[in-house]
Amino acid sequence: MLGKGSFNHNNRSFSAKNVDSNRIYLNVTYCEDNIKKVYHELFDGALKRYNAKQIRSDREIADYYEKIRTSKQEKLFHEVIFQIGSKEDMNVRTSGGEIAKDILDEFARGFQERNPNLRVFSSHLHMDEETPHVHIDFIPFTSDSKRGLDTRVSLKGALATMGFKGGTRGATEWNQWMENEKQELALIMSKYGIDWKQLGTHNKHLSVLDYEKQERAKEVEQLEQRIDEKQKELTCANKEIQALKVENNQLIKESSDLRTEKYKLTNATSEILFEQMELEDKKKKLESDIKTLESVNQELSTDTKKLSLEKLELLQSKDDLKEEHQLLNNEILQMQEMQKVVQQNIRRYDYPEWTLPEPGGFMSAKTFYESKAFPLVAKFKDAIKKMADQLTVLEEKIKSLSEDVTWYKAKVKKLVEKLFDKDKRIEKLQEKADDLDRVKRHAGADKVDEIIEIERQRDGFCSFNRNQEDKHR
Repeated sequence: MLGKGSFNHNNRSFSAKNVDSNRIYLNVTYCEDNIKKVYHELFDGALKRYNAKQIRSDREIADYYEKIRTSKQEKLFHEVIFQIGSKEDMNVRTSGGEIAKDILDEFARGFQERNPNLRVFSSHLHMDEETPHVHIDFIPFTSDSKRGLDTRVSLKGALATMGFKGGTRGATEWNQWMENEKQELALIMSKYGIDWKQLGTHNKHLSVLDYEKQERAKEVEQLEQRIDEKQKELTCANKEIQALKVENNQLIKESSDLRTEKYKLTNATSEILFEQMELEDKKKKLESDIKTLESVNQELSTDTKKLSLEKLELLQSKDDLKEEHQLLNNEILQMQEMQKVVQQNIRRYDYPEWTLPEPGGFMSAKTFYESKAFPLVAKFKDAIKKMADQLTVLEEKIKSLSEDVTWYKAKVKKLVEKLFDKDKRIEKLQEKADDLDRVKRHAGADKVDEIIEIERQRDGFCSFNRNQEDKHR
């Protein structure tokens, strides 16, 4: 039987209703080549030779496969189907079906050798329908063509090359070749003890397969009646379809509105997500600023404590300086008193008791020296010695006081410089404190205080863990 050919049906990429999916594994695939690759294999050489002879480029053939596919004279390929018996006597579930499978298997495997000019590219034995049958798809070609490609697609030429030439109207090349294949099939059947049943019909050579075609024509009439019934059902269904189309159009409109709304919501969501990302960035920056400010605050606290201690030290130093200043003033007053005493003593030497009297007229020089001059000189010596001692003491005190004054001046200078540095640090710390106030005004004092409290607790927890680790160590 000649078939239209369906690759998806033959290789079971698609399964019809009459296919038993539980028996697909019993099918046999003899050949399944890509048809385009087979065309390249058969005709690329001839196509190259043909195009090389062409003077006009518009007569060249770019793709021979496409040329045949769109041709009205030749087909891309042909398919034949061979079956033995019917579902009653050769059912796949019976022993007869197994015999039919073996016969068809031998027939299919010898097909290409018997028909060298029919290039088989797809061949399948089906055991998943009611009756075993084989599908054979082939490309007929001839290699001694006088026009066109020297090797080209031609069913008539292929059959003629294999010895099947047309005669009477009923004995065409195809009918002769088909009859020959049936005879080959009958020969294999006889090896298995199966005879070719000649049916009593108008065609004395009608095979069982052809008879089944006639029987199926009757089934087609019955199916046509069912088609009429289904046509009526289809009319009703069409009305329902029209109603459904109206409903579907409404749903499409609603779906479009929903898509528009979804688009708006998506944009809004994107904006919200973008704002959320910005807020997250601000939060991270705020947390970083807060940590920095906490560190600054800690430094402020530490520096404040240090400044307080240094202030106390400075105040104490100030008191000490006051006391030492008072002591210096007292010593200066004492020196001033001593100066007055010295001045008084100096003025005392102008008194008569410190003046050498004039010698008498009858007093000898020795007597004058011994009684008047020598005692006065001795008295001067004692006074000068005492004054020298006092001057030495005063010089030492003056030197000591000068050194003390120099030391205190240097100390006061250092304290002043230290106070100046502290004032600068206090100004910087005050700026950082002002920054903290600005952050609180911007982010909210409660929020900042909450973050500070969380960070303090976290720092406290980390400190506690470190203490615990130190204890374990």
